[in-house]
Amino acid sequence: MPLFVNFRSVVHALSDSLDLVGIDDVHHGKRVGIMAVEILRELGWSRQDQEMVFDACLLHDIGVSTSDLHRQLVEEFDWVGSQTHAKLGAFLLSKFPPLAHLAPAIRLHHTHWAELKDRCGKTERIANLIFLADRVDVLAGTAILNDELLEGVPAIRAKVLEQSGRMFDPELVAAFVSVSRKEAFWLGLETGPVAEYMARISRSARQEETGIETLLGVAALFSHVVDAKSHFTVDHSQGVARVAAYLCGILGDSCRLDHDDCAKLELAGYLHDLGKLRIPDAVLDKPGPLTGRERRQITSHAYETYRILSRIPGFEDIALWASYHHEMPDGEGYPFRLTRDEIPFQARILRAADIFQALAQDRPYRDALPAPAVLDHLRLLCEEGQLDLSIYDAIAANLPEVYRLAQPCADQFQMNSRRAASDPIVAS
Repeated sequence: MPLFVNFRSVVHALSDSLDLVGIDDVHHGKRVGIMAVEILRELGWSRQDQEMVFDACLLHDIGVSTSDLHRQLVEEFDWVGSQTHAKLGAFLLSKFPPLAHLAPAIRLHHTHWAELKDRCGKTERIANLIFLADRVDVLAGTAILNDELLEGVPAIRAKVLEQSGRMFDPELVAAFVSVSRKEAFWLGLETGPVAEYMARISRSARQEETGIETLLGVAALFSHVVDAKSHFTVDHSQGVARVAAYLCGILGDSCRLDHDDCAKLELAGYLHDLGKLRIPDAVLDKPGPLTGRERRQITSHAYETYRILSRIPGFEDIALWASYHHEMPDGEGYPFRLTRDEIPFQARILRAADIFQALAQDRPYRDALPAPAVLDHLRLLCEEGQLDLSIYDAIAANLPEVYRLAQPCADQFQMNSRRAASDPIVAS
């Protein structure tokens, strides 16, 4: 099934989820990209190179899922161990051919220039440019939040100059010093101008036919980032996608669902929890009852998912189905408080898949339930009018297979990704 979407627009929209890890500061990757492009323009690099580097900047932190790691990235200018997320991010991208060309530079984006200059090529310079823009944004981030950016510029420029030849390529530093003399360089990093910058890119993007395998691949890539948020949710999105697509196939003829519905539902399964990246780690992993504030944080994630996916032309159904996965027929779900007639049947399948997979997986407050216990829970929901009988019957008739699909898979990809984060050889 082809969808008429622009692949680059899909990547840009999904990269919003990476910025959510910052919780209060959600434009880090975009600001890094904008600064890097300005520096490349100063150096006379081609537009094609500028676009490639911008995409690399948006994805440079794809190895970061937890708010604790993000906090360290923005609070410390440099530290031992900063390479770990770069290795993981490079590994994830290397396994997805349409974005694999970005992996080498992302692998090196926390490597000091002193270690790169003897083998300096285009990849090393791009990596160091990302590093430079990334560290400038760390210095500028607090000032932006406090509306004190221009006052802090002299100290930022001095810090970068101090590291010329050590952390950063002197030629890149010189270009940065030149372009950063302009107030417009810094004012363009504020929230409004960043949003306008991304809107201009979106308007110029041409929709083109993109195959479902490519879209499923990029969705699976981002689902790995989301599921790495907590060790309790490893493979959750993957499991939901597997179960939802399977149930859609079983229910197809009787419920007027076709192959396109199943493909889009699988995409929605992979992406339904993108918004969880904005929830603090401690809330997701909390073993006891949540406070009122923590519950509000949890309930926001489905809306964040909607906000990200609704930006993608051609993803209209996928955005709705994914963001409706906590809506309930009685109107007591969230975040839109829809009632039964307002919830598409595909979204109801996704909700059932989400509930089933969560019950079949360990959580902070309980162990995974066996298949009969999961089915008993779904039967109660069905009796209460909270689950469609047709969906329950499909699960009950195929319980062993549904349970198998819902189980976390300790597959080779996951084992290799963990190894990539700790072994300097794997992703180099």
